[in-house]
Amino acid sequence: MPEVADIEQLPVPQARAGEPAAWDALFRRYQLPLYAYVFELVRDEQAGLDLVQETFLAAVRHLGGLRDDAKFGSWLFGIAHQKCLQHWRKRQEILYDEIPESPDDLEAGPDDLLIQREQEAEFMKLLNQLPWPPRSVLLLHYVEDFSLEEIARIIETPLGTVKSRLHYAKRAMRKMLEQNER
Repeated sequence: MPEVADIEQLPVPQARAGEPAAWDALFRRYQLPLYAYVFELVRDEQAGLDLVQETFLAAVRHLGGLRDDAKFGSWLFGIAHQKCLQHWRKRQEILYDEIPESPDDLEAGPDDLLIQREQEAEFMKLLNQLPWPPRSVLLLHYVEDFSLEEIARIIETPLGTVKSRLHYAKRAMRKMLEQNER
């Protein structure tokens, strides 16, 4: 439960008051999950870093508009989502890189790590074949662990649409896996 306590104690009011230490704490808490989400959408390391920076700059400018401090995380991811949409609109062509290597699992042997990396690479390859909307919902729900309600707020879409996109994404992934096994 320490994670819940950490989230409840986010220094949002202090950040709103312009305290640099509060923004530093918020940045440390959200920079990596935000970057992971953005990177999986844009598949470009430098663009991902730039978009995370733009997200935090927008958050600094617009924090006064946040009504519920407890929703800071989903609000921040919503800003990032909008920044990614803007990025995609500017670029007609999407560049795909190989997935970054994950940290070694100390308990797993080399064979287990190789199998895990191959499975991760296959999953990401299939995920990248999905259209933007269902892929985004899948990443937010399973990778970033947001609830469906939070995802609806982040991507500014009705909850029913989020559920539909998640269902579509899972069905499409299952179908692609079945086709690859043949």
